Amino acid sequence: MSVFAKVTTSRSKPLSIVAGVAAFSAGALLLASCASTPSTDGGDSTAAAAVCGPDAATAAAEVTPAAPETPQTRETKLKLGSILPTTGTLAFLGPPEIAGVDLAIAEINASSAGVLGGNAEVIHRDSGDTTTDIATQSATDLLSQGVSGIVGAASSGVSFTFIDQVTGAQVVQISPANTSPDFSTYDDGGYYFRTAPSDVLQGRVLGNLMVNDGAENVGIIYLNDAYGSGLESNVTTAIENAGGTVVASEAFNEGDSQFSAQIDAVLAEDPDSIALIAFDQTKVIVPELIGTKGFDGSKLYFVDGNLSNYDEDFDAGTLNCAKGTLPGVLADDEFKAKLLGINPDLNDYSYAAESYDAVNLMALAAVAGGASDGPTIQANMQAVSEGGTKCTSFAECADLLAAGTDIDYEGVSGPITFDENGDPTEAYIGIYQYGSDNTYAPLNVEFGSLAE
Repeated sequence: MSVFAKVTTSRSKPLSIVAGVAAFSAGALLLASCASTPSTDGGDSTAAAAVCGPDAATAAAEVTPAAPETPQTRETKLKLGSILPTTGTLAFLGPPEIAGVDLAIAEINASSAGVLGGNAEVIHRDSGDTTTDIATQSATDLLSQGVSGIVGAASSGVSFTFIDQVTGAQVVQISPANTSPDFSTYDDGGYYFRTAPSDVLQGRVLGNLMVNDGAENVGIIYLNDAYGSGLESNVTTAIENAGGTVVASEAFNEGDSQFSAQIDAVLAEDPDSIALIAFDQTKVIVPELIGTKGFDGSKLYFVDGNLSNYDEDFDAGTLNCAKGTLPGVLADDEFKAKLLGINPDLNDYSYAAESYDAVNLMALAAVAGGASDGPTIQANMQAVSEGGTKCTSFAECADLLAAGTDIDYEGVSGPITFDENGDPTEAYIGIYQYGSDNTYAPLNVEFGSLAE
């Protein structure tokens, strides 16, 4: 896989990306490249179906849930909220994100130091999607209850509906999954942060991946909102810089239920690969694109908004060999076990680590500043993410702060060093591939940093 460097970001800072292979746990699956299987009937082996298995669902190691630690009994000193999806087009991301938040709260409350000698609590509220005003109602409710920080939303478009409401009240908003580049320059008074990297990074990784896989003429179907349009722009830039051509790029709107026009327009240009930048609309688009129109499913590429297991949605083999990208490192078995101890029904871990890190960073900022109000947390968020002694858990970091030591929190999701815009300056982007049962597993990971 080729490496690209010094790509200009929306803040006019060069982006450098270093390719690397993830150090996955022993139980993790590394999928093989697509290859024709030998014929069993004496025919031409090249006519046999390509197989990318073994499948993720059947090859993944069994993980035993780890019971949460027992919380200390003491006064609540930090009140947080979450606005994460339990309904709408990103509802599949809600369970792992909420589990990540709850795991961090459980560990904070079990630690000896706690937050300023007390516990933390979180009030969960739904974000819905951009077709509703659920998120703004949730924000109003949480602010009325005196929260100092809010984790969410998952959708960039949804976050834009309440960011002014939250940051204007001097309450910290930190998203585990917002990736729109537009947040980097948004006037939020310094109160908005995110633990997921801007799609300046994911878009470049995905575009390079497609061209390196042999794509020359690429089609794109994308959601027309802050998330989708930003990612489409960066994917296009990467494809063109790598020598490929985007032959068609068609947008659809949130709330649309018919996608034939976009599919037909893209297929009319005869693309050899298609990037699908969507949310739950994927469940409608893919059957028509592959089942009805006959596009080769192995030439389809997904992004974080629709990288999900579709074993119950599509016919077997529909997505065999398709690929996708997802910010963050692969959740290892130890972290999965802790998450399953919070929610034993989890079957996806997307953005759980980023949600977990978001809570820890706000709690540590409160400890570092000596108070749990929004302005104090905001003033210390960048400081606890960089420059000091590295530490990897709330308890370890809180003990260092109690000893007067400056800290640098290294998260489960990655290094998380905030810049002045609240963006992480370095991050990992995982690359995944689907097997014949339409579930996905990791291939490798790329590390990217925003150079000064």
